Amino acid sequence: MSTLSLHVTLAHPSFALEVHQDLPLAGITALFGPSGSGKTTLLRVIAGLERNARGTIMFDGETWQSERVQVPTQRRGIGYVFQDGRLFPHLTVEQNLRFALGRQRRTSRPAVDFAAAVAALDLGALLARRTPSLSGGEQQRVAIARALLAGPRLMLMDEPLSSLDLNRKKEILPLIEKLPEAFGVPVLYVTHNVDEVVRLANDVLLLSAGRVGAYGKVGDVLERLDLSPLTGGVETGVLLRTEVATYDGGVATLRVGAQQLRVAMGAMPVGTARRIRIHARDVAIATSRPQHLSIRNVLVARILRIEPGTGMNVELLLDVEGEHLRSRITREACDELALATGQQVFALVKSVALEEK
Repeated sequence: MSTLSLHVTLAHPSFALEVHQDLPLAGITALFGPSGSGKTTLLRVIAGLERNARGTIMFDGETWQSERVQVPTQRRGIGYVFQDGRLFPHLTVEQNLRFALGRQRRTSRPAVDFAAAVAALDLGALLARRTPSLSGGEQQRVAIARALLAGPRLMLMDEPLSSLDLNRKKEILPLIEKLPEAFGVPVLYVTHNVDEVVRLANDVLLLSAGRVGAYGKVGDVLERLDLSPLTGGVETGVLLRTEVATYDGGVATLRVGAQQLRVAMGAMPVGTARRIRIHARDVAIATSRPQHLSIRNVLVARILRIEPGTGMNVELLLDVEGEHLRSRITREACDELALATGQQVFALVKSVALEEK
């Protein structure tokens, strides 16, 4: 596992960035927050592209920036993927990739194999084409492969899917998801899309107005009520870790401990681990097992906390087989049901936010 230590500031006339955080980097770490929170600026500071940044940056014990040290961008071992591909338009896809291969860093890490990068990003059929003829999604796949072939120690991705439609995003997300394991390189991934955070990231650094609002495991950060004002309107919810128990005709049975959820989704092998997001507003509560309902997913749960919500609502934090679930109900309903901490209840899950592979 790599470690990125950030103690940096950057002042602009209308914006100030100040980040003090050590980031253990394993897999994909999301830099998340609303537009204007400083995500892209922080990525540029890490890359050494902001000359007015002050403070220290260290990666795996190596100083990239301090009062006395300023390691140039090209010597930091960074693979940078921008929002647009920034490919060489006069070159073919293969020539773009081989240009990066020729600049691959000589490090103790194994060199990135050309064929492996092409296969991982599904580029075999595109190698002879010039980049202006590619779709937006194809260009981003080439840009990711080119960044990999430079042999980076750290990949920086700045909202690489922001300009793509939903179908193109669905094509590229599983490819990005596999990069850290396939190539042994950690990824810092900038986004303001919570679905991308849920799908890709292990950890998340939440930025708000240039400051760190929170850092931790994705599930722990997204379920915190106190962070709602900092997430740009992202609804309170949780991540459940599940496993595909059965799949038939477009519907999967997902195992949550000894309990199950039925979810419509694309084909998925039995035994596959999946994280699903459930919004607090989509969970109703009953004190006895309900019957004759159209809602098919009912989970036995225990109330861990009852917390004040917004307006007329309260929020319940529930335990389901060691996993957390949130439910938003009215104060009136909470009082009428006489709900209390430690009580067993039945959680009626009306819908599940699932990003298909």
